[in-house]
Amino acid sequence: MTRQSRTSPAASEQSLHQAYDTALLDLDGVVYAGGAAIAYAVESLATARADGMHLAYVTNNALRTPDAVAEHLGELGIPTAAAEVITSAQAVARLIAEQVEPGSKVLVIGGDGLRVALRERGLEPVESAEEEGLAAVVQGYGGPDLPWGRFAEASYAINRGVPWFASNTDLTIPGARGIAPGNGAAVEVVRIATGAEPQVAGKPLPPMHRETVLRTGAERPLVVGDRLDTDIEGAFNGEVDSLLVLTGVTDAEQLLRAEPRHRPTYVDRDLRGLLAGQPEVEPFAEGFRCGGWTAVATNGGVLELREAGETGAGGEAGEAGDPLDGLRALCAAAWTVAGDGVCTLDAAKALARLGL
Repeated sequence: MTRQSRTSPAASEQSLHQAYDTALLDLDGVVYAGGAAIAYAVESLATARADGMHLAYVTNNALRTPDAVAEHLGELGIPTAAAEVITSAQAVARLIAEQVEPGSKVLVIGGDGLRVALRERGLEPVESAEEEGLAAVVQGYGGPDLPWGRFAEASYAINRGVPWFASNTDLTIPGARGIAPGNGAAVEVVRIATGAEPQVAGKPLPPMHRETVLRTGAERPLVVGDRLDTDIEGAFNGEVDSLLVLTGVTDAEQLLRAEPRHRPTYVDRDLRGLLAGQPEVEPFAEGFRCGGWTAVATNGGVLELREAGETGAGGEAGEAGDPLDGLRALCAAAWTVAGDGVCTLDAAKALARLGL
Protein backbone atom coordinates (compact mmCIF):
# COMPACT_ATOMS: atom_id res chain seq x y z
CA MET A 1 0.00 0.00 0.00
CA THR A 2 1.09 3.59 -0.63
CA ARG A 3 -0.14 6.93 0.62
CA GLN A 4 -1.83 7.86 -2.66
CA SER A 5 -5.58 8.33 -2.41
CA ARG A 6 -7.49 5.06 -2.67
CA THR A 7 -10.50 5.34 -4.98
CA SER A 8 -11.83 1.78 -4.71
CA PRO A 9 -11.67 -1.28 -2.47
CA ALA A 10 -9.00 -3.67 -3.71
CA ALA A 11 -9.42 -7.21 -5.04
CA SER A 12 -7.60 -10.33 -3.88
CA GLU A 13 -7.67 -13.66 -5.71
CA GLN A 14 -6.20 -15.35 -2.64
CA SER A 15 -8.05 -15.53 0.63
CA LEU A 16 -6.69 -12.79 2.87
CA HIS A 17 -5.35 -15.23 5.45
CA GLN A 18 -3.17 -16.71 2.72
CA ALA A 19 -2.16 -13.41 1.14
CA TYR A 20 -0.81 -11.94 4.42
CA ASP A 21 1.41 -13.52 7.07
CA THR A 22 0.02 -11.69 10.12
CA ALA A 23 -3.36 -10.28 11.07
CA LEU A 24 -3.07 -7.27 13.37
CA LEU A 25 -6.52 -7.45 14.93
CA ASP A 26 -8.30 -4.81 16.92
CA LEU A 27 -10.35 -6.28 19.76
CA ASP A 28 -13.33 -4.11 20.74
CA GLY A 29 -15.83 -4.22 17.90
CA VAL A 30 -13.84 -6.80 15.91
CA VAL A 31 -13.26 -9.87 18.09
CA TYR A 32 -15.60 -9.07 20.96
CA ALA A 33 -18.06 -6.45 22.19
CA GLY A 34 -18.82 -5.98 25.86
CA GLY A 35 -16.78 -9.08 26.66
CA ALA A 36 -18.75 -11.46 24.43
CA ALA A 37 -17.36 -12.84 21.18
CA ILE A 38 -18.73 -11.30 18.00
CA ALA A 39 -20.48 -13.74 15.68
CA TYR A 40 -18.10 -15.86 13.55
CA ALA A 41 -14.98 -14.44 15.24
CA VAL A 42 -13.92 -17.57 17.11
CA GLU A 43 -14.34 -19.95 14.17
CA SER A 44 -12.76 -17.60 11.65
CA LEU A 45 -9.68 -16.95 13.76
CA ALA A 46 -9.25 -20.65 14.50
CA THR A 47 -9.27 -21.45 10.79
CA ALA A 48 -6.86 -18.63 9.94
CA ARG A 49 -4.41 -19.78 12.62
CA ALA A 50 -4.71 -23.46 11.60
CA ASP A 51 -3.86 -22.49 8.02
CA GLY A 52 -0.66 -20.75 9.15
CA MET A 53 -1.60 -17.12 9.67
CA HIS A 54 -0.06 -15.45 12.72
CA LEU A 55 -2.59 -13.58 14.86
CA ALA A 56 -1.75 -10.55 16.96
CA TYR A 57 -4.27 -8.52 18.92
CA VAL A 58 -3.60 -4.79 18.82
CA THR A 59 -5.79 -2.67 21.03
CA ASN A 60 -6.01 0.97 22.05
CA ASN A 61 -7.74 -0.15 25.25
CA ALA A 62 -5.10 0.35 27.95
CA LEU A 63 -7.25 -0.92 30.82
CA ARG A 64 -6.20 -4.55 30.97
CA THR A 65 -2.82 -6.25 30.88
CA PRO A 66 -1.80 -8.53 27.99
CA ASP A 67 -2.11 -11.49 30.39
CA ALA A 68 -5.69 -10.51 31.23
CA VAL A 69 -6.60 -10.00 27.58
CA ALA A 70 -5.06 -13.35 26.61
CA GLU A 71 -6.98 -15.08 29.41
CA HIS A 72 -10.23 -13.50 28.26
CA LEU A 73 -9.64 -14.54 24.66
CA GLY A 74 -8.93 -18.06 25.83
CA GLU A 75 -12.24 -18.11 27.71
CA LEU A 76 -13.96 -17.13 24.47
CA GLY A 77 -12.36 -20.10 22.71
CA ILE A 78 -9.43 -18.21 21.11
CA PRO A 79 -6.18 -19.61 22.55
CA THR A 80 -3.80 -16.67 22.89
CA ALA A 81 -0.41 -16.04 24.47
CA ALA A 82 0.19 -12.77 26.29
CA ALA A 83 2.99 -12.00 23.83
CA GLU A 84 0.39 -11.94 21.05
CA VAL A 85 -1.38 -8.97 22.67
CA ILE A 86 -0.08 -5.45 22.00
CA THR A 87 -1.71 -2.57 23.85
CA SER A 88 -1.53 1.20 23.74
CA ALA A 89 -0.34 1.00 27.35
CA GLN A 90 2.82 -0.70 26.12
CA ALA A 91 3.28 1.88 23.38
CA VAL A 92 2.85 4.85 25.70
CA ALA A 93 5.14 3.31 28.33
CA ARG A 94 7.91 3.00 25.73
CA LEU A 95 7.29 6.61 24.63
CA ILE A 96 7.62 7.85 28.22
CA ALA A 97 10.69 5.72 28.94
CA GLU A 98 12.48 7.32 25.99
CA GLN A 99 12.02 10.78 27.54
CA VAL A 100 12.56 10.32 31.28
CA GLU A 101 15.25 8.79 33.49
CA PRO A 102 15.09 5.09 34.39
CA GLY A 103 13.11 4.53 37.58
CA SER A 104 11.19 7.79 37.22
CA LYS A 105 7.82 8.22 38.90
CA VAL A 106 4.77 8.40 36.62
CA LEU A 107 1.30 9.40 37.81
CA VAL A 108 -1.20 6.84 36.49
CA ILE A 109 -4.73 7.82 35.51
CA GLY A 110 -6.18 4.52 34.36
CA GLY A 111 -6.02 0.80 35.04
CA ASP A 112 -3.59 -2.03 35.67
CA GLY A 113 -2.63 -2.22 32.01
CA LEU A 114 -0.75 1.05 32.39
CA ARG A 115 0.90 0.09 35.66
CA VAL A 116 2.23 -3.21 34.33
CA ALA A 117 3.48 -1.59 31.11
CA LEU A 118 5.32 1.14 33.04
CA ARG A 119 7.03 -1.41 35.29
CA GLU A 120 8.06 -3.37 32.19
CA ARG A 121 9.93 -0.24 31.08
CA GLY A 122 11.61 0.28 34.46
CA LEU A 123 9.34 3.13 35.58
CA GLU A 124 7.48 3.55 38.89
CA PRO A 125 3.71 4.05 38.73
CA VAL A 126 2.33 6.33 41.46
CA GLU A 127 -1.15 7.53 42.41
CA SER A 128 -0.67 11.09 43.69
CA ALA A 129 0.24 14.36 42.02
CA GLU A 130 2.08 15.27 45.22
CA GLU A 131 4.79 12.63 44.72
CA GLU A 132 8.24 14.20 44.89
CA GLY A 133 10.14 14.04 41.60
CA LEU A 134 7.12 13.24 39.46
CA ALA A 135 8.37 12.92 35.87
CA ALA A 136 5.19 12.35 33.85
CA VAL A 137 1.43 11.87 33.88
CA VAL A 138 -0.05 9.04 31.81
CA GLN A 139 -3.75 8.71 31.06
CA GLY A 140 -5.48 5.62 29.66
CA TYR A 141 -8.93 4.10 29.62
CA GLY A 142 -9.90 3.31 33.20
CA GLY A 143 -13.28 1.71 32.66
CA PRO A 144 -16.72 3.05 33.63
CA ASP A 145 -15.89 3.05 37.35
CA LEU A 146 -12.82 5.30 37.19
CA PRO A 147 -13.39 8.01 39.85
CA TRP A 148 -13.83 11.57 38.63
CA GLY A 149 -11.19 12.66 41.13
CA ARG A 150 -8.51 10.97 39.04
CA PHE A 151 -8.99 13.62 36.34
CA ALA A 152 -8.46 16.30 38.97
CA GLU A 153 -5.28 14.55 40.14
CA ALA A 154 -3.94 14.61 36.57
CA SER A 155 -4.86 18.27 36.19
CA TYR A 156 -3.00 19.31 39.36
CA ALA A 157 0.24 17.79 38.08
CA ILE A 158 -0.12 18.97 34.48
CA ASN A 159 -0.88 22.52 35.58
CA ARG A 160 2.45 22.48 37.43
CA GLY A 161 4.22 21.63 34.17
CA VAL A 162 4.56 17.83 34.45
CA PRO A 163 4.59 16.29 30.93
CA TRP A 164 1.32 14.61 29.97
CA PHE A 165 0.99 11.41 27.93
CA ALA A 166 -2.13 9.59 26.74
CA SER A 167 -2.40 5.99 25.64
CA ASN A 168 -4.99 6.90 22.99
CA THR A 169 -7.73 9.38 22.17
CA ASP A 170 -10.63 7.16 20.99
CA LEU A 171 -13.69 9.20 21.89
CA THR A 172 -15.91 6.13 22.14
CA ILE A 173 -15.71 2.42 22.92
CA PRO A 174 -18.23 -0.25 21.83
CA GLY A 175 -19.85 -2.42 24.47
CA ALA A 176 -22.60 -4.98 24.90
CA ARG A 177 -25.21 -2.24 25.53
CA GLY A 178 -24.00 0.18 22.87
CA ILE A 179 -21.40 2.90 22.39
CA ALA A 180 -19.85 4.41 25.53
CA PRO A 181 -17.32 7.21 26.19
CA GLY A 182 -13.73 6.16 25.57
CA ASN A 183 -10.39 7.46 26.79
CA GLY A 184 -10.50 10.34 24.32
CA ALA A 185 -13.54 11.72 26.13
CA ALA A 186 -11.63 11.55 29.42
CA VAL A 187 -8.61 13.23 27.81
CA GLU A 188 -10.89 16.08 26.76
CA VAL A 189 -11.88 16.60 30.41
CA VAL A 190 -8.24 17.05 31.42
CA ARG A 191 -7.49 19.18 28.36
CA ILE A 192 -10.29 21.58 29.31
CA ALA A 193 -8.96 21.84 32.86
CA THR A 194 -5.34 22.41 31.84
CA GLY A 195 -5.22 23.84 28.32
CA ALA A 196 -2.42 21.34 27.68
CA GLU A 197 -1.96 18.79 24.91
CA PRO A 198 -0.78 15.24 25.62
CA GLN A 199 1.70 13.19 23.67
CA VAL A 200 -0.39 10.32 22.31
CA ALA A 201 0.90 6.82 21.55
CA GLY A 202 -2.06 4.74 20.35
CA LYS A 203 -3.54 4.09 16.93
CA PRO A 204 -3.41 5.76 14.46
CA LEU A 205 -0.10 7.30 15.49
CA PRO A 206 3.42 5.99 14.77
CA PRO A 207 4.34 4.89 18.34
CA MET A 208 1.66 2.19 18.26
CA HIS A 209 2.67 0.98 14.80
CA ARG A 210 6.30 0.82 15.92
CA GLU A 211 5.36 -1.14 19.05
CA THR A 212 3.38 -3.61 16.96
CA VAL A 213 6.17 -4.19 14.45
CA LEU A 214 8.77 -4.60 17.20
CA ARG A 215 6.68 -7.16 19.06
CA THR A 216 5.32 -9.19 16.11
CA GLY A 217 8.05 -9.09 13.47
CA ALA A 218 5.30 -9.11 10.80
CA GLU A 219 6.52 -8.92 7.20
CA ARG A 220 3.19 -8.85 5.32
CA PRO A 221 0.72 -7.58 7.92
CA LEU A 222 -2.97 -6.93 7.46
CA VAL A 223 -4.60 -4.52 9.89
CA VAL A 224 -8.13 -5.65 10.79
CA GLY A 225 -10.37 -3.13 12.52
CA ASP A 226 -13.75 -1.47 12.88
CA ARG A 227 -12.71 2.17 13.27
CA LEU A 228 -11.74 4.45 10.41
CA ASP A 229 -9.98 7.02 12.58
CA THR A 230 -7.74 4.56 14.45
CA ASP A 231 -7.39 1.15 12.80
CA ILE A 232 -7.66 2.22 9.16
CA GLU A 233 -5.81 5.50 9.57
CA GLY A 234 -3.10 3.66 11.50
CA ALA A 235 -2.68 1.25 8.59
CA PHE A 236 -2.54 4.22 6.20
CA ASN A 237 0.15 5.90 8.31
CA GLY A 238 2.13 2.65 8.48
CA GLU A 239 1.66 2.06 4.72
CA VAL A 240 0.16 -1.41 5.22
CA ASP A 241 -3.11 -2.92 3.97
CA SER A 242 -6.29 -3.01 6.01
CA LEU A 243 -9.61 -4.83 6.31
CA LEU A 244 -12.61 -2.97 7.73
CA VAL A 245 -15.25 -5.16 9.37
CA LEU A 246 -18.73 -3.76 9.93
CA THR A 247 -19.19 -5.26 13.41
CA GLY A 248 -18.18 -2.19 15.42
CA VAL A 249 -18.54 1.57 15.30
CA THR A 250 -18.28 2.26 11.53
CA ASP A 251 -21.42 1.99 9.40
CA ALA A 252 -21.82 1.96 5.62
CA GLU A 253 -22.64 5.66 5.33
CA GLN A 254 -19.50 6.66 7.24
CA LEU A 255 -17.45 4.40 4.98
CA LEU A 256 -18.75 6.12 1.85
CA ARG A 257 -17.81 9.50 3.31
CA ALA A 258 -14.30 8.42 4.32
CA GLU A 259 -11.45 10.76 3.51
CA PRO A 260 -8.38 9.18 1.87
CA ARG A 261 -6.56 8.24 5.08
CA HIS A 262 -9.71 6.47 6.33
CA ARG A 263 -10.34 4.30 3.25
CA PRO A 264 -9.62 0.60 3.89
CA THR A 265 -8.02 -1.73 1.39
CA TYR A 266 -10.86 -4.23 1.86
CA VAL A 267 -14.30 -4.23 3.49
CA ASP A 268 -16.35 -7.15 4.77
CA ARG A 269 -19.16 -7.92 7.22
CA ASP A 270 -17.10 -9.67 9.89
CA LEU A 271 -14.03 -11.80 10.42
CA ARG A 272 -15.19 -14.36 7.88
CA GLY A 273 -13.69 -11.89 5.41
CA LEU A 274 -10.23 -13.09 6.48
CA LEU A 275 -10.97 -16.51 4.97
CA ALA A 276 -12.16 -15.28 1.59
CA GLY A 277 -10.78 -13.55 -1.45
CA GLN A 278 -12.06 -10.10 -2.28
CA PRO A 279 -14.01 -9.37 -5.48
CA GLU A 280 -12.85 -6.94 -8.12
CA VAL A 281 -14.51 -3.54 -8.40
CA GLU A 282 -14.18 -2.39 -12.01
CA PRO A 283 -15.24 0.63 -14.07
CA PHE A 284 -18.46 -0.12 -15.93
CA ALA A 285 -20.32 2.27 -18.22
CA GLU A 286 -20.54 5.55 -16.27
CA GLY A 287 -20.04 3.91 -12.89
CA PHE A 288 -18.41 1.00 -11.07
CA ARG A 289 -19.44 -2.65 -10.92
CA CYS A 290 -18.90 -5.32 -8.30
CA GLY A 291 -20.71 -8.63 -8.51
CA GLY A 292 -24.21 -7.95 -9.76
CA TRP A 293 -24.29 -4.32 -8.67
CA THR A 294 -23.34 -1.12 -10.49
CA ALA A 295 -22.97 2.17 -8.60
CA VAL A 296 -23.30 5.52 -10.36
CA ALA A 297 -22.77 9.08 -9.18
CA THR A 298 -25.60 10.98 -10.88
CA ASN A 299 -25.68 14.60 -11.96
CA GLY A 300 -28.39 15.14 -9.37
CA GLY A 301 -25.98 14.64 -6.49
CA VAL A 302 -27.11 11.10 -5.70
CA LEU A 303 -25.28 7.79 -5.46
CA GLU A 304 -27.46 5.27 -7.29
CA LEU A 305 -27.38 1.48 -7.47
CA ARG A 306 -28.33 -0.42 -10.60
CA GLU A 307 -28.39 -4.02 -11.69
CA ALA A 308 -26.35 -5.09 -14.69
CA GLY A 309 -28.07 -3.86 -17.83
CA GLU A 310 -30.47 -1.62 -15.89
CA THR A 311 -30.76 1.98 -17.08
CA GLY A 312 -32.21 3.35 -13.87
CA ALA A 313 -32.67 2.44 -10.24
CA GLY A 314 -35.27 -0.07 -9.19
CA GLY A 315 -35.65 -3.73 -8.37
CA GLU A 316 -35.89 -5.36 -5.01
CA ALA A 317 -33.10 -5.46 -2.43
CA GLY A 318 -30.86 -8.50 -2.75
CA GLU A 319 -31.84 -9.60 -6.25
CA ALA A 320 -28.48 -8.46 -7.62
CA GLY A 321 -26.50 -10.61 -5.17
CA ASP A 322 -24.40 -9.90 -2.12
CA PRO A 323 -25.16 -6.49 -0.59
CA LEU A 324 -21.46 -6.19 0.32
CA ASP A 325 -20.67 -6.13 -3.40
CA GLY A 326 -23.12 -3.27 -3.75
CA LEU A 327 -21.35 -1.42 -0.92
CA ARG A 328 -17.96 -2.00 -2.55
CA ALA A 329 -19.27 -0.56 -5.82
CA LEU A 330 -20.71 2.42 -3.95
CA CYS A 331 -17.34 2.99 -2.27
CA ALA A 332 -15.64 3.19 -5.67
CA ALA A 333 -18.20 5.67 -6.97
CA ALA A 334 -18.09 7.80 -3.82
CA TRP A 335 -14.32 7.82 -3.37
CA THR A 336 -13.68 8.55 -7.05
CA VAL A 337 -15.98 11.57 -6.96
CA ALA A 338 -14.46 12.76 -3.67
CA GLY A 339 -10.83 12.40 -4.78
CA ASP A 340 -8.75 13.80 -1.92
CA GLY A 341 -11.85 15.10 -0.18
CA VAL A 342 -15.05 13.72 1.31
CA CYS A 343 -18.03 12.49 -0.70
CA THR A 344 -21.16 14.59 -0.10
CA LEU A 345 -23.52 12.73 -2.47
CA ASP A 346 -26.78 11.35 -1.09
CA ALA A 347 -26.52 7.58 -0.65
CA ALA A 348 -29.54 6.98 1.58
CA LYS A 349 -31.72 5.19 -0.99
CA ALA A 350 -28.84 3.09 -2.27
CA LEU A 351 -27.89 1.93 1.23
CA ALA A 352 -31.52 1.23 2.09
CA ARG A 353 -31.78 -0.93 -1.02
CA LEU A 354 -28.83 -2.96 0.29
CA GLY A 355 -30.28 -3.16 3.78
CA LEU A 356 -27.22 -1.35 5.14
